[in-house]
Amino acid sequence: FITIGIQAQGTISGNFSPAKDFKWLIAYELTPNGERYSKDTAVKDGAFSLEMPITAQAGMYRLVCAVPQDEFYIDVIYDKKEHVKFNFDLQDGLTITNSVENKWYNEYFSKITVAQDRLLEYYELGKESKKEYMAILNELKTLQATYEENHVNTIAHKFIKANRSYIPSDFDNLETFLKNKKQHHFDHLAIKDPLLQSSNFLTDKFSSYVFSALPVTITTKDQLVSEVIKNVKVTAEKIVNTPLGFQVRSFHQLWKIAGANGMAEVQDYIFKNHLKKAALANKDQKLVDEIEMASRLRIGAVSPNITWEANGKKQSLLTMEPAANYLLVFWSSTCSHCLKELPALHKELEDYENLKVIAVGLEDDAVNWKKVSATLPSFNHAIALGKWESDYAKTFGIQSTLTYFILDSEKRFLSKPESDKEVVEQLEN
Repeated sequence: FITIGIQAQGTISGNFSPAKDFKWLIAYELTPNGERYSKDTAVKDGAFSLEMPITAQAGMYRLVCAVPQDEFYIDVIYDKKEHVKFNFDLQDGLTITNSVENKWYNEYFSKITVAQDRLLEYYELGKESKKEYMAILNELKTLQATYEENHVNTIAHKFIKANRSYIPSDFDNLETFLKNKKQHHFDHLAIKDPLLQSSNFLTDKFSSYVFSALPVTITTKDQLVSEVIKNVKVTAEKIVNTPLGFQVRSFHQLWKIAGANGMAEVQDYIFKNHLKKAALANKDQKLVDEIEMASRLRIGAVSPNITWEANGKKQSLLTMEPAANYLLVFWSSTCSHCLKELPALHKELEDYENLKVIAVGLEDDAVNWKKVSATLPSFNHAIALGKWESDYAKTFGIQSTLTYFILDSEKRFLSKPESDKEVVEQLEN
């Protein structure tokens, strides 16, 4: 009984609004290698209370409260002593109502971000007042020093100290400031700290460095890509001896941000030189497969080849005659929705002279496919036996029929329409 009493046990509770949108909550402990399930509970009338397991370790916890799980979550500090309480509103966000650790954490990052934004605004607006400039620097130094000194021996303190960034001692022009800020970006990050590795803190810092620590002299996309790749290389060197799961998360986030910004070359560099190697070493073949498929099918990539027979001769997408556009249709002769939509699309596209259509039937056998495909003579017809397990279904990531892809004249992906109506609209535009 005494042994049990020695172990601290806290709770995490809160209120969600609108109450009707939240029914459950799952708590995951964040570790350098990813999330580890801790406990779950129901959310009733917008409220929940989670008594944490005695075995739960102090650290950062992710509270997933809806789907998709990578969008609807709240990260909180749990120190095994406090009773963490908060209110969360879909419009107003998070408010900590009980937890000194979490209040300090959120208060510090809120205030320091505002002060840092004031400094950037000073540069952006071309201000010249040295008095105002030095006042901003003093505010930044005071905030950082105060929170570091007042919150020693807390979990929040590790994040506060690691967030210390470059502050000029005197006036820096913008170019000098950005150069020095980049040079000192990693000075205090404590990359080897397991607690920091477990949260989004470090991965967000890496993303900021890679995509924001750039020369002001960049004028072309090629220059931008080159500088971003240089920053990726620096980041890779910094995390080379960290846990594999942490490396995978770090590189995967950089890969996703590069994609969101249309930097396919950067994505390919990250995957080929860093992410794939780390993922395979971490036995994450699923992630490798997902990224390779996304790369195959991304806008601008040349489509994988498709072959079929017509009049006793082998035909293929990549060698067929030129056209302004190509339409790939993945369907099935056993799909009732396909049997209604595809004939209508066939009729709609009859007058499109500069369009080639390749319809790929995902089938268990060829009997019914032959009958139905014969009623669609304007299309080129390929068959993928094995249906969802066929090579074409896997290559093109087909999860439902009908699935459409529009290609340009060079057979590069232009779009992925959701319906026959979108196919026609996009071809017309």
